[in-house]
Amino acid sequence: MPKPRLTKLELQILEVFWQKGACSVREVQEAFPESARPAYTTVQTVVYRLERKQALRCVKRIGKANVFEAVILRKDAQRRLVDELLALFDGQAKLVMAHLVDSGELTLKDVMEAENTLRKSSRKDRRQ
Repeated sequence: MPKPRLTKLELQILEVFWQKGACSVREVQEAFPESARPAYTTVQTVVYRLERKQALRCVKRIGKANVFEAVILRKDAQRRLVDELLALFDGQAKLVMAHLVDSGELTLKDVMEAENTLRKSSRKDRRQ
């Protein structure tokens, strides 16, 4: 399945599904803090857009309300965002890394975890 491009609001709505599981449009809307709650019709429009993008699917109908669940995983959506970010930098991860270091967002623990991931990936490549 192709990975859909997702907007900020689509990601926020998907986050509700990833946290709560299957829910209705009303439940999604009510999951937002009152001060930043989008209108019901806005949430409804985005939910149906996510269904068309095959990021959500309708799993049942209760009365007039459809209940949806996430089809894509949080990890897959995050990877898509990182891939899009890297594409903006012509795939040069070191530019992104340099910014993270300069901004203080990258910690020594993050670097150690990245090294461990690289080692595991390297071992896996050698076995294949």
